[in-house]
Amino acid sequence: MEKTVYLFLLFGAISTLCNGVEVNAKARKTLPEIDRKLKLLNRPAVKSIKSEDGDIIDCVDIYKQPALDHPALKNHTIQLSPSFDIPAEKVDRRNESSRLPVTIQTWQKSGSCPNGTVPIRRIRRQDLLRASSLQQFGRKVPEVSYAANRTDATHSKFESINNKTIHLGPLVDRSAAVLVTVGFNYIGAQGDINVWNPRVESPDDYTTAQIWLKGGPGDNFESVEGGWVVNPKLYGDKLTRLFVYWTKDSYKSTGCFDAICSGFVQTGQVALGAAIGPWSISEGPQYYLPVGIYLDPNTKNWWLKVNGNIVVGYWPGSLFSYLSYSAILVEWGGQVYSPNVKKTPHTKTAMGSGSFSHGLQGSACSIEHVRIIDFSLQLKYPQWVGTWADEYYCYDAYNYVKGYTTEPVFFFGGPGQNPICK
Repeated sequence: MEKTVYLFLLFGAISTLCNGVEVNAKARKTLPEIDRKLKLLNRPAVKSIKSEDGDIIDCVDIYKQPALDHPALKNHTIQLSPSFDIPAEKVDRRNESSRLPVTIQTWQKSGSCPNGTVPIRRIRRQDLLRASSLQQFGRKVPEVSYAANRTDATHSKFESINNKTIHLGPLVDRSAAVLVTVGFNYIGAQGDINVWNPRVESPDDYTTAQIWLKGGPGDNFESVEGGWVVNPKLYGDKLTRLFVYWTKDSYKSTGCFDAICSGFVQTGQVALGAAIGPWSISEGPQYYLPVGIYLDPNTKNWWLKVNGNIVVGYWPGSLFSYLSYSAILVEWGGQVYSPNVKKTPHTKTAMGSGSFSHGLQGSACSIEHVRIIDFSLQLKYPQWVGTWADEYYCYDAYNYVKGYTTEPVFFFGGPGQNPICK
């Protein structure tokens, strides 16, 4: 008996050792590929800054940033600043005593980049090792609706806004709660996004609060996006971070988060993918990240600004077809990506603050001072809006109006799995 047990344990040890050798061999085989990828992602730095949150920010010559590797930017001349000014708007904040500015970038407590450089968050080997593949690193999974996989449309949802019928989902592996406007040519949108740090249950999940501007057909749309995200698989932690994204084909093969692939041109001193803070506290101080995305009518570049008038950079118009003229749909709100949305058990990854929208100010996540710009070049509240949520028992949306003299405030979010979302 003892001999049998001994042989069994010996066999197990040898098997484990062999498996370990095999795994290590696979790891060694991919390390050269990873190192080549890192060289493409990380450019030589004029200066490097170690942030207190563990990030390393490389100050890269503005003319050597990876954005310019995109084939559409082969002969691109960097536009250093917008050629237009966003019209000023007076906002009455006398009743907003709890409102505090957001500290945009944690890394800026540790230093700043010199003139002529842009701050780029360094990608490290462990970041690539977490990715499902080097090709998929930093990219969203293509957006596919349930209706596309079915012979009927019972799982599809169509909303009519401003006499326009639009398809809003539901989507595979995604759950959204948004305020949406459609029916005009939009050349800008903005909003003050309430900053929280929601729970993310699985390393494969992520949650956002953001603005989308979209153009083109629904099954192959173009999009420019910005806001905040918690994405452990991409960033290696559960911090709330500033992000941007773009796609030309509904995330099928183009675009990425931040500066991970070529495309978005940085011109300012804001690092994409860097942590932001402080975060809002339930029934306590509320912090906001004002985000604005605007089309330069002279160059057709889409500019991103945060915290009022701080320029981050732009998506060149040459990346797009439809968006080189205007967007036709704008969304404000949140999205949760998880393989366990619309399934049982549902993911516990939260959206917004993790509270449902009817908790209102101080409890639910909000986007205030929602604005669009059309070819009148005036900031205005959208003439027609609607709300949409894929899973109202899990995450919901509410455009709240407090009386006739105030404009709506959009609230959204939820906890994910709960007694009525199983």
